[in-house]
Amino acid sequence: MNHGWTYCDTIHRDADGSSIADYYARRYPHDSVAAWQARIIAGEVLRNGQTALVDQPLRAGDRLLWNRPPWEEPPAPLHYAVCYQDEEVLVVDKPAGLPVLPGGGFLENTLLYLVRNDFSASPARPVPVHRLGRGTSGLVAFARSQHAAQSLCRQFRHPDTLSTVGDADAFCAVKRYRAITSIPQNNANPVSAGTTVDVRTPIAPVPHPILGNVHAATPDGRPSRSLCTLLRCSDTEAEWDIDLKTGRPHQIRIHLASIGYPLLGDPLFLPGGIPRPDAVPGAIGYLLRAYRLTFFHPVSGQTICVDTSPDPRAGFFPRE
Repeated sequence: MNHGWTYCDTIHRDADGSSIADYYARRYPHDSVAAWQARIIAGEVLRNGQTALVDQPLRAGDRLLWNRPPWEEPPAPLHYAVCYQDEEVLVVDKPAGLPVLPGGGFLENTLLYLVRNDFSASPARPVPVHRLGRGTSGLVAFARSQHAAQSLCRQFRHPDTLSTVGDADAFCAVKRYRAITSIPQNNANPVSAGTTVDVRTPIAPVPHPILGNVHAATPDGRPSRSLCTLLRCSDTEAEWDIDLKTGRPHQIRIHLASIGYPLLGDPLFLPGGIPRPDAVPGAIGYLLRAYRLTFFHPVSGQTICVDTSPDPRAGFFPRE
């Protein structure tokens, strides 16, 4: 069980006159109006500092606090390895299965919670400057000051543009991944080992019968680019190096699937980069690892390159 959490909301004009339960059912649609009414009756919700009543209409400017009681979170590997640290920057290696940020029932079983608990004595709370999917293992960079956060977020947000660090212009952060994919059957255009494929399949949310919507390959999606180099292949699997040039959700999974090589063990994407119609929320098990981060130090401007094991199977490392 975790320690619970307080969700804070300020009411805007579009919710003026709504009941509290109706508002919460729209704001957090994982539960019904009746479930929210039960929480209000149980005294979990405060309106402007006072215990809310189930039949109270809301007014613009009202402040709601939902004191969610402790709950049992989904299991996750609660460990990580520190790969680089100084007063401004922290880079850690997270295992597959551990989410970076809260969401989907995760709160304390997250990398953010673990890092902030371990580095609670820092002058500023560490802030992740980019993300990895829960099923992706590898390197995640944290900023340990406001200045570092601004610099690193700018570098990771625009990996293919120029950035000024000190007096020099240079390329921004580089993220390098290693992936293991299945081998396509009856592929008319197989990729040869040593070949780099410049994948530019557009990506955007598409409707899904179970997930509501999910990012996938679609002709009218946002421009996306990955440089995918085939390192080796066998009768059953292929190993790739990937250099991201944009950062769309699920980009590597979608791009490799779009050229006929879905990640080995991927429960979501089929060849072509389209989602499985029977996919279930939160399913993981694919083999993808972020093994190298290169960026400019936010204070010195020095190039920092952090490496970890590139083997995607190493991302499922056990607690020592």
